Amino acid sequence: MTILDNIIEHKYLEVKLRSEQFPLHLIVEREYYSSPTRSLKNKLKAGPGIIAEFKRKSPSKGTIRSEADVVEITQSYGSAGAAACSILTDNDFFGGSALDILMARPKIQIPILRKEFIIDPYQIHEAKALGADLILLIAECLTKQQIKDFTTLAHDLGLEVLMELHFEEELDKWYDQIDLIGVNNRNLKTFETGIAKSIELAPLLPHESVWVSESGLKGSEEISALIKIGFKGFLIGETFMKAPDPGLLCQTFVQNLTFNSTHAE
Repeated sequence: MTILDNIIEHKYLEVKLRSEQFPLHLIVEREYYSSPTRSLKNKLKAGPGIIAEFKRKSPSKGTIRSEADVVEITQSYGSAGAAACSILTDNDFFGGSALDILMARPKIQIPILRKEFIIDPYQIHEAKALGADLILLIAECLTKQQIKDFTTLAHDLGLEVLMELHFEEELDKWYDQIDLIGVNNRNLKTFETGIAKSIELAPLLPHESVWVSESGLKGSEEISALIKIGFKGFLIGETFMKAPDPGLLCQTFVQNLTFNSTHAE
């Protein structure tokens, strides 16, 4: 069984339990369920941006920053000029919590991506109620019909969708209503990284979507190369979370990104 298989197996049990503890009729009564959302798609269309991620641990790296304060760090990302925040809400494997989004939402002005292994419509309703602005759909975990259905539901709730892929064949699951398409440079079976995956898939990506490169980004040279081939968003997590001052390092990346985007051919 791969790491991803293990995560998904746990996720089905987790969602069943959560939906029993907090039924949908309670979820829809939460304040943010009827609140307007903020568009990451429009932000990135206007210019390249950093999606700064908050996470405490990962299956591949173990504990990264176990006592991290979600409000403190996401506020520092916002002040640094990040285009959006990505917040891991998986607890068992990433040390996150749905409450992390709920705590961060009133404190930051930039879009929030709920980074989660979504396998059930309940999680999409929950994402909206927590205050997320967009959700992640991992192509490897879902059928094409599920991606269509989940995208329709997300849009009905005012959420944008980032569809993440790892392999060329997963492009068959994309359709033109998806807002952003992400290439995860991390192999979800081995959790190894490398931007070669983004470079390899770039010629095949649909131009109707905004492109995001995710994971394994460590420096401005890599980002500059990806800007030149059409990527607009750059999701960075571990690099920031391992730094003594995540917000300060994020600011450096944002400044370099601004320079690189204005000098990209």
